[in-house]
Amino acid sequence: MKKSGILNARLAGLIAALGHGDALVIADAGLPIPRGVEVIDLAVVLGTPGFWPVLDAVLDEMVVESATVAEEAAALTSAFEERLPVKTVSHEELKRISCTARAVIRTGEATPYANIVLTAGVAFS
Repeated sequence: MKKSGILNARLAGLIAALGHGDALVIADAGLPIPRGVEVIDLAVVLGTPGFWPVLDAVLDEMVVESATVAEEAAALTSAFEERLPVKTVSHEELKRISCTARAVIRTGEATPYANIVLTAGVAFS
């Protein structure tokens, strides 16, 4: 058994397998999941688990080169920017970008537009 960090085997394995430039989406409970994109569904009930604890756990283990959120998530901007710099696109564009993701992590979050696309970086220069 792992001593710390992400315990979900599929999620831990996915993060370990990401390569430079791969996209990973962390989504609220309502974001449409594109066909053909792997889903790691963590949602138990609305609100559990929340988006922020999942994002924080992933950020603790993933090298992030860039992050993208929807313009419509303006109410969440400060919470995103407390964690990492983000660029914004329309929600429709964010949904299109999610079609190219390695996977979508679905949370139980019920806050509209609580979605982020994380692009993997590298741990060396």
